[in-house]
Amino acid sequence: MRPQSRWQNWARTETSTPALTVAPSSPEQVVLAVQRARETGHTVKPIGASHSFTAIGATDGIRIDLDRMRGLVSADLARGRVTLRGGTRLWELPAILGPLGLALPNMGDIDRQTITGATQTGTHGTGLGHGGIATGIVALELVTGLGETLRIDADHHPELLHAAALGLGALGVITELTLQCVPRFLLEAVEAPAQLDEVLDGYSARARAADHFEFFWFPHTRSVRTKTNTRLPLDHGSEPLGAVSRFIDEELANNLAFGACVGVGALAPGATPAINRFVETLSSRRRYVDESHRVFVTNRRVRFREMEYSVPLDAVPEVMRELGALIERRDYRVSFPIEVRAAPADPLLLSTAHGRDSGYIAVHRYHRDRDLGYFRDAEAILAAHDGRPHWGKMHTQDAAALRERYPGFASFGAIRDRLDPDRVFANDYLTRVLGA
Repeated sequence: MRPQSRWQNWARTETSTPALTVAPSSPEQVVLAVQRARETGHTVKPIGASHSFTAIGATDGIRIDLDRMRGLVSADLARGRVTLRGGTRLWELPAILGPLGLALPNMGDIDRQTITGATQTGTHGTGLGHGGIATGIVALELVTGLGETLRIDADHHPELLHAAALGLGALGVITELTLQCVPRFLLEAVEAPAQLDEVLDGYSARARAADHFEFFWFPHTRSVRTKTNTRLPLDHGSEPLGAVSRFIDEELANNLAFGACVGVGALAPGATPAINRFVETLSSRRRYVDESHRVFVTNRRVRFREMEYSVPLDAVPEVMRELGALIERRDYRVSFPIEVRAAPADPLLLSTAHGRDSGYIAVHRYHRDRDLGYFRDAEAILAAHDGRPHWGKMHTQDAAALRERYPGFASFGAIRDRLDPDRVFANDYLTRVLGA
């Protein structure tokens, strides 16, 4: 137990000072921590890698550090399923799943998060054939706000799975979860420059035609960088980037040089458009084939802040054009690209893709940039298109607004009342987005 340990998230946007930090190594110790909180009138908040940009992990009560609860619990190879401890990091999964001949069906481009942090906030990749990571949860064990351990799967409380799989940490502490995996596979990655208008005009068709499609647009330019990934069997054979090529592209260009560019832009915002246009001239085509996790994930060392919204898939072109017009009209100097991805409709009650094929539009700012309203004005556009904010990224929406955008909002609230009637897992963020 560690008293008065100050917490800060990765983006340096949120801090809190828990009254007590505990680091359990077993589900039984999690139960004891929750029971102690109930007895002393404290709230509880589990924390993983602290990679959310919001205060979803903040607490002035008892912080449960899951770092000692990591690794494989069991594997059901006949069904391609693995059970993991709640604190397992995404970057640890290839070493766990690979020897079993398995992989995650899809991943985002950052793998620093814990598996529970990623699933509880709705982390996703891109591709209309494969949903967010939480859609792969087939079972979990949850310590509820009553201090009880609940098994949730097809045979035990199945009505709770679509809430608990993506529950914002509002329903309890997930000590174990079981994921549906797929056989290991390769991805052919083709990265290429293209014109913004051309990509927007054909966006829905591109997103539906590819296994995984995304693009990045640097404001103040008229071109984008596209990335199209095609799934291939292992026996196709890999054609990975060479060590030198990967180092030049990912470390020198994407981290060192890009970090220098955005740093200059932060000190001299007027130089940002010229810098972005210079970066645009460096974009070239490349192709490689490698294990899926090596293609999905990118090492990002430049610290930033991010807001991401889900909108109906077909609304993406209009939203992007409105964002471009906003940046020009308000003369915002934006050094970070806007990222656009897609995900299929799913049944999870609080999934940003609940009930609809969705496009994801993420806006970023370098962490040292002064925010002169860009996020606020971009959010107004995104929200106006029936936008749903990513639960782990910056936004200002509240329960009144979100209730209108989620058909399952009331059902989730009823389950929350059942599993955490005394709001043991509440904090200011959850009170804002879910209500008291």
